[in-house]
Amino acid sequence: MSSYRTPLGRARGLGAAKHGVGAWISERVTAVALVPLVLWGVFAVLQLARMDYAGAVAWLTASPLNPTLMVLLVVVSYLHMHGGMRVVIEDYVEKTLSRTGLLLLNLFVCALAGALAVFSILKVALGGAL
Repeated sequence: MSSYRTPLGRARGLGAAKHGVGAWISERVTAVALVPLVLWGVFAVLQLARMDYAGAVAWLTASPLNPTLMVLLVVVSYLHMHGGMRVVIEDYVEKTLSRTGLLLLNLFVCALAGALAVFSILKVALGGAL
């Protein structure tokens, strides 16, 4: 049975880090999920642009589908952004301390902004923002 590893890889005993495939699949899944969500988001923004605040609240609360799709759009967008920025940071920042700090900042900014957006949508959708 032949080995697919390079001679240097066999000599060092190194292999894949075993985490790249999961990140790659996650990026692709979120990208595919964003296609219909962004199309719906553009449609929603075009409708909401013609309304005032009360009309937007009425639109959001008219059907459970609207806030659900809006929350999904926000969550999947922030997951996709976090994954993309993580790859950029890991690929282009060489210093370990800087890379670690930027990865943590990326995580906290995406989590905080996403949580605030979801909270705001739910507050309006559940009637707490009137």
